[in-house]
Amino acid sequence: MEVTLLGTGTSGGVPALGCNCVVCRSKDPRDRRLRSAAMLETEQTRVLIDAGPDIRQQLLREPFRKIDGVLITHVHYDHVGGIDDLRPFCIYGDINIYGDEIVTQTLPHAMPYCFPKHPEDLYPGAPKLNLHTIHPHEPLKIGDIDVMPIRVMHDKMPILGYRVGNFAYITDMKTMADEEYDYLKGVEVLVINALRFDRPHHSHQLVADAIEVSRRIGARQTYFTHMTHQIGLYDEANHRLPKGFAFGYDQQKILV
Repeated sequence: MEVTLLGTGTSGGVPALGCNCVVCRSKDPRDRRLRSAAMLETEQTRVLIDAGPDIRQQLLREPFRKIDGVLITHVHYDHVGGIDDLRPFCIYGDINIYGDEIVTQTLPHAMPYCFPKHPEDLYPGAPKLNLHTIHPHEPLKIGDIDVMPIRVMHDKMPILGYRVGNFAYITDMKTMADEEYDYLKGVEVLVINALRFDRPHHSHQLVADAIEVSRRIGARQTYFTHMTHQIGLYDEANHRLPKGFAFGYDQQKILV
């Protein structure tokens, strides 16, 4: 399976509006971060993880093919704001959207024209989307991709991370209950959020927190996502990390 990091930035992206710091002025494409999202692909199946407001720009970089499912981590705008932009992919059929109860209850209120109570009331031209409520620790299958949702906490908000074989994707996490680690045993490649090096945040991990979680899981290689410009320049920041850890970057391809 191939994993593409479509975006690795925090909610405001990098460069940040109004900022003139060295990172926001950098010409290195690895320092330019769209809002966090990922794509899982096999020869038969393509699955998105989140569809934020940059998803159109992110998918323009990729070959145009059917989307078999969209796994939503949580309902914050930087993770769902681009769902409407998936409408061109409906030429292949309805798109299935998977999320927990918070997601499936909230999206119809946030985008009522995309999720009418009655199918015949669908706004002309709106994407044809099917919402599916999923639960932590209850596996699901999308094409030939087997998914295990896990529960993590975004401050006080319960959200989902996803395990697929020896790979796991976790974003926007602040804490995770001890029992969740049992569902991550055997994960070798981990993508996990790391906002910045210092200045604790109420709902996001710092780099040191993410390193600790990864080591407890026992991942062989860990890539960080959902980063602010305060991480620093890509090359310089990576030199500060121990072996087996790296900052992810937009359009990075990872074979798992």
